[in-house]
Amino acid sequence: MSLYDLARSGDAEGLQEMLEDSDNPAVRKRACELLGEIADEDDTETVEALVSTAVTDDEEVVRAGAVDGLDQLGTEAVEELLEDITGNKIEQGADWAVAKRFAKALSSDIPELRMAAASALGKLGDESAVSSLTNALSSDGNPKVRTRICMALGEIAHPSAVPALIKHLEDPSGRVREEAAIALSTIGTDQALAALTDMTESENASIRRIAASALGEAGTAEVVEPLANALADRNAAVRSAAVYSILELLSNVETQKSHQIRDRIVTELQDADEATVQPIVEILEESGQRRQIRNAAWFLGRIVEDPDQHTIEVLVDALESDDMQTSQFAATSLAEMGGEAVETELIDLVKSDAAEDARAQAVFVLGKIGGERSQDVVSNLTDDDSKQVRKRAFSAVSKLKGRQ
Repeated sequence: MSLYDLARSGDAEGLQEMLEDSDNPAVRKRACELLGEIADEDDTETVEALVSTAVTDDEEVVRAGAVDGLDQLGTEAVEELLEDITGNKIEQGADWAVAKRFAKALSSDIPELRMAAASALGKLGDESAVSSLTNALSSDGNPKVRTRICMALGEIAHPSAVPALIKHLEDPSGRVREEAAIALSTIGTDQALAALTDMTESENASIRRIAASALGEAGTAEVVEPLANALADRNAAVRSAAVYSILELLSNVETQKSHQIRDRIVTELQDADEATVQPIVEILEESGQRRQIRNAAWFLGRIVEDPDQHTIEVLVDALESDDMQTSQFAATSLAEMGGEAVETELIDLVKSDAAEDARAQAVFVLGKIGGERSQDVVSNLTDDDSKQVRKRAFSAVSKLKGRQ
């Protein structure tokens, strides 16, 4: 069986055998990560297998994968690694006391232990660890360890970490820069967001992309303007990152803030050009994240006045989504756009053998935007086999006649 078959079936024992027997470092690394995803923290055999791998495997990448697996299982699993390496039993106590022990491990000679300690400190979330983490961030020569430290500081999200994280926006390692930027966005103080906004104006496209990606983690309308500016960036990767961040921002923001941020974004994007619209269409067409898809469907109708054929077709396809909210947002966007091209696509849909939900949504939109062509088509649908379509058709006929 493949690694993925073993993971899908929850076969931790099979993954452990793969970890032990495989000569391929990539396979062993992935086995470690999958064990962390499917096993429980009280699965002692899995914890022992990962601890042993983290300590004894010849390949650094596999040892790092074992730390990832232990990190997925939880703090107690990481403690097992710390105990194995140091030989000292960790007594349970208050979070600050446990954090103090992990903070001490940040000075270990073993990179995997430092990585594990940083990850555990992030999960504990105790503010007392910030000083130790920022000191280690400045002094550790291993980029993988610095990456974990930035991630941990983002999880703790204490403002005192901001100066150290800002310094590492210029770290030699691109992964460290990215995680430092994400941590700053999560912390979200004025100082942190100002640093990321400055990055969006860098001469280096990679740095601008990192900043645009990270700003999506902030839960404030203050980042909308720099993200909107990034939509006009000369680099396609930066523009794409900005679009994803805008949709991610809406997906993660607190409910009470979402309307304010939506209004701000629509205002900023009212004159959106093709370079801005295309990534949103791609998200609607290709993304696997439901909240992103919903937001993309909603936004297109608010920022696109003259849609091209592809945009119309993608929105019409979204009417057939199994997620009702996505279908509804696509319908409202098509209604906002209107026009003969939209009407034509919707008429084709209602005449097809598409699902009744999609056909009903299309009839609803035709009732709002249709002309004489739509009236003839919709009138015939009052005898449709689908009760839902018939109901929408009667309502749409009334609206269409009322506009004559």
